[in-house]
Amino acid sequence: MELKGLHILLTHLCNLECDHCFVWGSPKQSGTLSLEGVRDVLSQARELRGLDWIYFEGGEPFLYYPILVSGVREASRLGFRVGVLSNCYWATTVEDALEWLRPFAGLMQDLSISSDLYHSSEKLTQEASNAASAAKKLGIPVGVISITQPDERTKSRMGQLPPGKSTVMFRGRAAIKLATSVPGASWDQFTQCPHEKLHDPGRVHLDPFGGVHICQGIRIGNVSRIRLRELCRRYDPRAHPIVSPLLEGGPSELTRRYDLPHKQAYADACHLCYETRKMLRSRFPEILGPDQMYGIM
Repeated sequence: MELKGLHILLTHLCNLECDHCFVWGSPKQSGTLSLEGVRDVLSQARELRGLDWIYFEGGEPFLYYPILVSGVREASRLGFRVGVLSNCYWATTVEDALEWLRPFAGLMQDLSISSDLYHSSEKLTQEASNAASAAKKLGIPVGVISITQPDERTKSRMGQLPPGKSTVMFRGRAAIKLATSVPGASWDQFTQCPHEKLHDPGRVHLDPFGGVHICQGIRIGNVSRIRLRELCRRYDPRAHPIVSPLLEGGPSELTRRYDLPHKQAYADACHLCYETRKMLRSRFPEILGPDQMYGIM
């Protein structure tokens, strides 16, 4: 497995509790990567020649602002391109946003702003607008991530959404809160993973406890026990007890492989996969975790 990107979940804690969040971000969550942990992860990432992007995400990474600033500085010093994903709660005015973002000027190649109807009653919140204006003044590239509200038309709109819009992936909190908002499809139709290149993903996510995720909630190891370079070398998708059936026949094959009970219809492939993985957690506790990714606060 040759990685080009590492997405660091700096914390599971978030100031918001959005219905569509598939990592269960919440003010009630726990789990934050220490500065020592950030430095260690970046040092391990440096050993991978093809890895050039580091993203800091959450939860809401700006809630641990000093650690975020230090992490971005260190990642930039090591030669990585750096991105940060935020809901920009901190950008109460453009002037304030300038102060929050000034330490990142010249160090960050992407500020991804979450802004949609889950975060506010407006399509583009004032905070997001303030952050975007401040970032442009500082020469920080900006992108906006917007998730559409699911409804009866969602399936017919897939592939025809406006630029910058994405559909809900019905995993995490979205599987609980939003799955009934769309018409379901037969469980045996979900024969592939539509979002992740599980055989050779190109990027992985790292949780605050050192777990390396091929998809959020599916771990392949922990960097506190085995270095990231070695985890990549050892990765064998056909031998992984969760990835293997997903590659063979998607979430429906995962359900069949372990002979699990299921409903007749699910909102999407992520919905079936997530519900199946929840039932398998006691069998594969080291792989299907941490608790936070499955809604256990």
